[in-house]
Amino acid sequence: MRTLCASTLIGEFFVIGFAGLVAMKDPDLAMGTVWTVSGIAMALSVLLCGMITRPGGVQLGWALQIGLIASGFIVPVMFFLGAVFAALWGASVHFGRKIDEAKARFAAQGAAAGAQPGSDAA
Repeated sequence: MRTLCASTLIGEFFVIGFAGLVAMKDPDLAMGTVWTVSGIAMALSVLLCGMITRPGGVQLGWALQIGLIASGFIVPVMFFLGAVFAALWGASVHFGRKIDEAKARFAAQGAAAGAQPGSDAA
């Protein structure tokens, strides 16, 4: 799960940065505010890469997805991109868990086969 989710988060890192560049062109927004919010979101996306398997990591990832979608009120294309990344995040979590379960089953089968009497490790 970690690899799939981290890949999605790194993609979001770049999208958040580009959205910050677009938001910077809005004359109603202060550049400092845009880059503070974008910087925090970008840092969160990178930090979450290491927190995926810890308790609350997936939930924080969902919170980031909600934030990305909500950023569409500032940069309208983010409604679409946020929804795309939310779908990618959901798929990464779902299929990542399936992969982890399959790896655990495979490891258990290998350990059981190696522990059987009479099996040679030639």
